[in-house]
Amino acid sequence: MGRDKLLLNYNGKTLLQIAIELLSELPVHERIIITTDARSEHITLPPGIRLCINKTPETGQSESIKLGIERTQGDGSNAYLFLNADQPLLTVNDVSQIIATVDAHSEKIIYPLINNKPNSPTIFPAHFRPQLLKLSADEGGRVVRNNNHEHCLAIAPNNPCNFIDIDNEEDYHDLINC
Repeated sequence: MGRDKLLLNYNGKTLLQIAIELLSELPVHERIIITTDARSEHITLPPGIRLCINKTPETGQSESIKLGIERTQGDGSNAYLFLNADQPLLTVNDVSQIIATVDAHSEKIIYPLINNKPNSPTIFPAHFRPQLLKLSADEGGRVVRNNNHEHCLAIAPNNPCNFIDIDNEEDYHDLINC
């Protein structure tokens, strides 16, 4: 985009701040935000969210994934929810629909299917931790998902329009003018 999309403004807040506020309301055990030093200056963390600075963001999104997993304090039996900060229309209900699926399908990688394509946020059972920690460069969780089709569960969200992500100027323009 030529600028930091997570610092773009939507309804008076940055996309990153919107994601943080969403995370603060979700029914999850731990809340960890992975961001850069430069971005951290632009956010306010509510109680219950820990901040982790990715000092090498140029290495790609795999570094953020690994940092988040390594910072968890759970007993290793939980699942990991990866929430992107570029989906400003997501609501607690949208994400809770995905989280609610875990109880019945605790061994599955769970993600929303939008227009027949996997989307975020995604939940990975804890037994995928070793595979997630082996990611490199700009590989994301989709690599683990794609290598484990038999362990995947795609769900149809109630409000698929809320799952749009902001990847370019056109997406941002559409968001602020809808």
